[in-house]
Amino acid sequence: MNARRLLSALLLALVGSAFFTFWLSKKFSKPQAVVPHQRQYVALVKPADAGETLQKAGLTMVDWPEASPVDGAFAKVDDVAGRTLLYPVSAGEPITEHQLAAQGAGAGLSARIPDGMRAISLKSDQIVGVAGFLLPGTHVDVLVTYHIEPSNAPVTATVLQDAEIIAAGQKMQPDPDGKVAPVDVVTLLVNPMDAERVVLASMQGSVHFVLRNGDDHTHVDETSADLSELGGPQPPKLAPVKLSAKGVISVSTLPPPYVVQTVAGDKQTREIFQ
Repeated sequence: MNARRLLSALLLALVGSAFFTFWLSKKFSKPQAVVPHQRQYVALVKPADAGETLQKAGLTMVDWPEASPVDGAFAKVDDVAGRTLLYPVSAGEPITEHQLAAQGAGAGLSARIPDGMRAISLKSDQIVGVAGFLLPGTHVDVLVTYHIEPSNAPVTATVLQDAEIIAAGQKMQPDPDGKVAPVDVVTLLVNPMDAERVVLASMQGSVHFVLRNGDDHTHVDETSADLSELGGPQPPKLAPVKLSAKGVISVSTLPPPYVVQTVAGDKQTREIFQ
């Protein structure tokens, strides 16, 4: 009996040893998951729109794979706090330098004006203004309709091409739902010389905006149109009109008109003869 018990015990020990050895081999033969090295970047706790000034309370640190670095991202909250966003940013997205206005640029619209450029606001007719489709980010041509003395005939000229709208009314971003709404004031991004041209044009008469394809940046020769080009009754011949590069409306040389001013008591009359 002792021999049988000893043999049974030996067999059980061998079976147990084999099972344990098999379990250990399966456990340690599994490939171990490689945890990638990570770094941390500054991100937003909640989504934010362009023009918002970032506060420390709205910033957090997020983990990011070290093998996929984000160019221009920040590793310290203090480097981002107080800066103004130029574009909308989602929650949890690392904030980068190109999404922020320069240090000391201020908040709101001024922070979105690049170096060397200017922002100028013009009044828009809500009907002529492309039925509410003048949205931030779209590009337009600016036309002005004015009158030339002495005939007082109207002339329309293109004074600015491919100007970007950076604000429509008080909005600096298009509606997220794609809704359009008429606005009576649009703000254009222009260089200093074009700003002078636009101001001069707005003083001459009515300003109109012509919407253009955002991918079309072709400039055409600036010309003017008068009533003779509509095919109707011909108005008196007008001198050619052109808005020069310096923003000065010039008229070709014509004989100076004769001006007769009559004063009778407290009444004055003025007549012009060409």
